[in-house]
Amino acid sequence: MSRTMNKSAPVNHNFLPEQYRSTGQAGINHNYLHSQFSDYPEIFKRLESLIIQGDFTLGKAVDEFEARVAKISQTEFAIGVGSGTDALFLSLKALGIGPGDEVITTPYTFFATIGAIVTAGARPVFADIGDDFNIDPKNIEKVITSKTKAILPVHWAGLICDMNAIQSIAKANKLSIVEDACHAIQATYQGRPSGSLSDAGCFSMHPLKNLNVWGDGGFITTNSRELHDRLVLLRNHGLLNRDQCAVFAYNSRLDTLQAIVANFLLEKKLDNITQKRIENAANYDALLADCPGIRIPARPSDRKQVYHLYIVRAERRDDLVTFLNANGVDAKVHYPIPMHLQPAALEYGYHVGDFPVAERTCNEVISLPVHEFITRDNCEHVAKKIREFYQR
Repeated sequence: MSRTMNKSAPVNHNFLPEQYRSTGQAGINHNYLHSQFSDYPEIFKRLESLIIQGDFTLGKAVDEFEARVAKISQTEFAIGVGSGTDALFLSLKALGIGPGDEVITTPYTFFATIGAIVTAGARPVFADIGDDFNIDPKNIEKVITSKTKAILPVHWAGLICDMNAIQSIAKANKLSIVEDACHAIQATYQGRPSGSLSDAGCFSMHPLKNLNVWGDGGFITTNSRELHDRLVLLRNHGLLNRDQCAVFAYNSRLDTLQAIVANFLLEKKLDNITQKRIENAANYDALLADCPGIRIPARPSDRKQVYHLYIVRAERRDDLVTFLNANGVDAKVHYPIPMHLQPAALEYGYHVGDFPVAERTCNEVISLPVHEFITRDNCEHVAKKIREFYQR
């Protein structure tokens, strides 16, 4: 890779253990995995068959998982891969996107969205967002060039983008669409599920996603047989079979162990996870509706939002986060620095002020715990503390 790493900050070998320790101390927490997987002995029983059969990579459980998530997404195909990031990267590669190409996306997202574009060899081109935190379609056409090959909308916090408008732009300009649906399993847009609204829908099963596993995992949905066949090759070294390779490719196989965990959640938990998040978000909306200092985003009636994150805008945001943390509420910021202002984006020449809505959003948003183990009493306590902060 020709790019040089930005060395303005020291590199931490592994910052996650300390992060887990510090954030795990709040009484109302974003991290709920100890509760969600408290029934782990039942999953262990399912893992016995894996040990006996020994099909640790791309085993039978992966096929079962792919059939299930294709049904949820109402697509012909689903392809299990190693992570949500790989889902994005491999989808771009399967669409033939690489060096010299441009992919339009949002500056308000997680790093993986941009990392996938860059590792595919393409250039990320940003279009500002709207007040719903998603890419604003009217800003997309402004940045289309002869090098543009795809649009990569992100369904942020589980709210699907305005896909009718994005599809119209893509069709008029002969562009591919890759959905970053990593936040959006079971979300719908005008009755149509996430993952079915593009050439390829990309999902993550990171431990803190709505559908989660015991490590990394992801999948891609598509209605294209041609794209399916390319992705099946790209995820598994390009192998046609044990002895023949069609194209030298990558290793991004979904582990059978993770498919077993995901199947358990699909059978027993995902519907409840989705419904509880929607209920908790509605509770917060009602409790904070007239709260000074808080602005709740619009909730489009034609979309089912699944609230991977519950995000509102807050005055004096940083002080509010500190206050809530000190009072046992694991409030977070997702995320304080937009992608075009990250150290990794210096080479693309963006500056402060280029995407004012995204920049303002990064200075205002706060995330509150919304998962299925948050109770009505928890929501009331959080709202009470927020009101207490603004009344001081």
